[in-house]
Amino acid sequence: MNFQRKRIPLEEGDYYLTPEGYRCFTEQYHLKRGYCCESGCRHCPYGYDPKTNSQD
Repeated sequence: MNFQRKRIPLEEGDYYLTPEGYRCFTEQYHLKRGYCCESGCRHCPYGYDPKTNSQD
């Protein structure tokens, strides 16, 4: 997919830090962004399955 990237300001609740120190975006952030990036995100609200490369 070829989406125009727009800068979305981060707000409280948009992400948390994993024990390894990585930023993990929440469902709240993904919904605010408005589309699925098809990266297999942990909290994807769009139902993307990286194993089948499809959305529900």
